[in-house]
Amino acid sequence: MRAARLTDLAAVVDLSRLSHGGDGTGDGRMRTLGLPVASGNISVFSLFRLPLGALLPNDLLYVYEERGRVIGLARVEHESLRNEWTIVELDAIDNGAAGDVRFRLVQQVLRDGSKRGGIRFHVACADMGGNVELLMQAGFARYGEEYVLYRSADQGPIPAISPTQAAEQGIRPAVPLDALQLDRLYRASTPAPVCLLEDYRLPDWERQGGHWRVPRSSLTPLLRFADVEAFVQEASGAGQELLAFCQVGVAKEDQPDYLRVIARADHHPSDLIAYGLSFIDEQKRTRRADRARPSRSDPGVVSVVRSYEMPLDRRLEEQGFTSVAVVSLLMKEVAERVTQPALVPVASR
Repeated sequence: MRAARLTDLAAVVDLSRLSHGGDGTGDGRMRTLGLPVASGNISVFSLFRLPLGALLPNDLLYVYEERGRVIGLARVEHESLRNEWTIVELDAIDNGAAGDVRFRLVQQVLRDGSKRGGIRFHVACADMGGNVELLMQAGFARYGEEYVLYRSADQGPIPAISPTQAAEQGIRPAVPLDALQLDRLYRASTPAPVCLLEDYRLPDWERQGGHWRVPRSSLTPLLRFADVEAFVQEASGAGQELLAFCQVGVAKEDQPDYLRVIARADHHPSDLIAYGLSFIDEQKRTRRADRARPSRSDPGVVSVVRSYEMPLDRRLEEQGFTSVAVVSLLMKEVAERVTQPALVPVASR
């Protein structure tokens, strides 16, 4: 068990391709996380895109070698600003010892991450093949579920929405000064234990746009974005409290684009969802016009909804999305939480 070397790349790519076949079914001889979907609508391997051109500087590869042959693989994304590690791939050839191979790979990731000051370790997986049990044995805790939704390009484009029309609906681009209200929106729509685990701070919300991917989901470590934009929908009148938030990821190459919505329970974000899809369509038209040669078929749009965010999935289904998979979210935190000093009322005796 060791870090992957350049000489391992051919074997690593073959192992990943066996695990995540283009038809979404993979190879029955493999044990994987089962991410993100087992559906013919989306090519799973197109989401992983393991060849060198898709690897980022923060991507780490670990392999398990037996008798000169690579039989196990772990791919990890390291988010340096928040010092979080995400296990993106965990594959092993199911020759009777696949569970032990994958457990050792997870332990290696945890050891290496702890030496580098890792604070949180994330993983999302299908509840199959002993995935959840294996990770919980390694100290991970399951804290939620996400429904993966997919909108095919066959649904057709959303009618264009101009900035003026969006402004009439209270929709505008997110700015750093929205950080406090975005934090309030997130905490109003998210259970307190999840807020405590994910531990987003105001600087995280200030960094919206560019390539920043907070709030996280099971899909953000898999997709390679050409650009990320964020929009908010605010209430009219005094105070102008934020009602909903939409993050749009315009994907590279042949991966699907990405849409993530957070909304208050008493607000229907249909207008914001439609605007996000309209923005994606406009970016696609711009990219096609700038390319010297035509691209392949449109891979569509993916989104996620957590179980506690229902009925947000209904609003997405109204725009042509369909549910294609359910994944479990797990996390291991290695940092010790220390109570911060606070002001308290003076009590008389």
